[in-house]
Amino acid sequence: MTLLETVPSNDDGAPATQLAPLAWAAQNTKTALWNDSADPEELKKSIEFGAVGATCNPVIAFAAIKKRPDVWGPRIQEIAAQNPTWGESEIGWQAVRDLSVDAARLLEPEFERSGGRNGRLSIQTDPRLHRDAAALADQAEEFSKLAKNIIVKIPATKTGIEAMEEAAYRGVSINATLSFTVPQAVAVGAALERALDRRAADGLPEQEFGHVVTIMGGRLDDWLKKWTTANRILVTPGILEWAGVAALKHAHSVFQERGYRSRVLSAAFRNQLQWSELVGGDIVVSPPFDWQARINENNIAVSERIHVPVDAAILDELETLSEFRRAYEVEGMTPEEFENFGAARNTLRQFLDADAQLDALVRDILVPAA
Repeated sequence: MTLLETVPSNDDGAPATQLAPLAWAAQNTKTALWNDSADPEELKKSIEFGAVGATCNPVIAFAAIKKRPDVWGPRIQEIAAQNPTWGESEIGWQAVRDLSVDAARLLEPEFERSGGRNGRLSIQTDPRLHRDAAALADQAEEFSKLAKNIIVKIPATKTGIEAMEEAAYRGVSINATLSFTVPQAVAVGAALERALDRRAADGLPEQEFGHVVTIMGGRLDDWLKKWTTANRILVTPGILEWAGVAALKHAHSVFQERGYRSRVLSAAFRNQLQWSELVGGDIVVSPPFDWQARINENNIAVSERIHVPVDAAILDELETLSEFRRAYEVEGMTPEEFENFGAARNTLRQFLDADAQLDALVRDILVPAA
């Protein structure tokens, strides 16, 4: 069955209806839709499309807070009044906590229904801690206690993966971020397996963690476009739009073959293929709300395509690029190389910049210019 097939008419002879693409995938496949924002208004609409989770990061959190000055201006002033010794960063991060808790409440029904598999709200650790595994694990544990359905993002660097394993062992649900490649995803999947096995060996309670391992497919595409341009390499137009899709399909296949208990998550959308080509897999797709709306508005044809390989000619051309091979092959990079991959450096800088912008926003609310 595909989207364009007609839904049978009702027994009373009423006209048949056709499901929108996102609703069809949500109702007919294992593929889970999450909203790539914790903004409560967007999340409510996304849940109507079939969303069963939401993700957030410093860039998204800053945008959501900046978008609603009528809500967050007074709230930030209230946080400051309640905590008179706090600086801008502490106040801003408390606002991020509050935003996340508000969004988590909207997902509680799905969390209960799925037994914790879905219905989770991602909150990301402070990117300024990216060099300190112990600090990342401690903050992840703190964030996990904000609500029963919180899942915590930690960067998929060598240091971050060490923190993920420790936090997961302590009982934290993990969402790997700053992750763009198959070797990163596989390294995280293996670390989460070790954490689950350690918990079992130590007699800790079994539970559904709902661990997910992100590949920011669109940001991999972005980096390869920048890299080919810098190296004066010409490729067939449109070929690089498939790089993230290829990596996501490959990572999903490896996870299935190895029996990893975490799921791959598709994020950083640049085209609808980063959803439609993954439908059918036990996988999470997390488009921004506007991408969800456009997929439905354009009635994008959808069927189960997770096991349909990327066209051989496309993959062959991609594999002529050494930087793509590093991202696609399971052994393409060592953990020591993860943080210096171009997409990782650029994205970490954006996360750090969003932190600085949030500090500035708080400053402007509390200390407006005379």
